[in-house]
Amino acid sequence: MINKDTLIKVINKDNGVVGYTVPDLGVHRNFYPGETKEVTYEELEKLSFIPGGMVILKELLEITDREAIKQLFSKEPEPEYHYTKDDVKQLLLTGTLDQFLDCLDFAPEVIKDMIKDMAVDLPLNDMAKR
Repeated sequence: MINKDTLIKVINKDNGVVGYTVPDLGVHRNFYPGETKEVTYEELEKLSFIPGGMVILKELLEITDREAIKQLFSKEPEPEYHYTKDDVKQLLLTGTLDQFLDCLDFAPEVIKDMIKDMAVDLPLNDMAKR
């Protein structure tokens, strides 16, 4: 079990600013694109109880601590949750069609947006991925 004061590294994987307010703690945070911050587990836990908080945690931000993820989400997330830009690029250029379709089915929205952006910029030889 994680202590409430444990600092957890959180990354904004969205192309826009992601912000939230946790009234119980008097905290308002903005994460700029690609920004990494360390926040307490208690803050993440309280955010998860606020309407829309779980969407922010699952779809826009990436929590890097696997134990914190298990406690907050009650299960291990899909591998696509931790994809980086390099992982997406590799998937588009050399991944199989099955891997690509699996990613589209299970990836958070921010990863799907990353795929859309990169698909325009990269020279994709696979018409099915295009």
